[in-house]
Amino acid sequence: MMMALTWLSAILVGAGCLALGYYFGARHPARLFDSSTAPKASVTKSGGKKNRAQESLEIEKLADVLEDFKMVLVVRNDLKMGKGKIAAQCSHATLGLYKKLLNRAPKALNRWEMCGQVKVVVKIESEEDLLNLQGRAKSIHIPTHIVIDAGRTQIAPNSRTVMAVLGPADMVDDVTGGLKLL
Repeated sequence: MMMALTWLSAILVGAGCLALGYYFGARHPARLFDSSTAPKASVTKSGGKKNRAQESLEIEKLADVLEDFKMVLVVRNDLKMGKGKIAAQCSHATLGLYKKLLNRAPKALNRWEMCGQVKVVVKIESEEDLLNLQGRAKSIHIPTHIVIDAGRTQIAPNSRTVMAVLGPADMVDDVTGGLKLL
């Protein structure tokens, strides 16, 4: 009898905790991704400049007011990479930009994740065009990451293969909207 009461009380406590967790999770889902605990920009001893790795990006402010975020992967078509190579390079670009933004723009990453991690793959015809596109993105303060290949398989070492761009959909479209889907 005593054993049955112990089991019953354990089940009731567990069910109560589960219900309480569900209630708070449903009422306050944003707290799970709260970026207020993210490291803030710090001042270094050398001239009072901010540490670039910790410096918040302007895109972070946009994540508070704009909802539709996406990532576009721009693939160099002139390199004639195989499908598997393109997939690997796009993965490198996505992860590279994600890591770049993890501490510097966590709200922007969270917004992108809440939008379903939208990714669009487009093509561009040359390295020069890719660099011009990166310059255009930087001019409107949209973060980018370009993958530079090691050259172990299909292409020459130090080739720029794919650029990832992440930000508000309208701004990203201003940069990449004229490109064709891969």
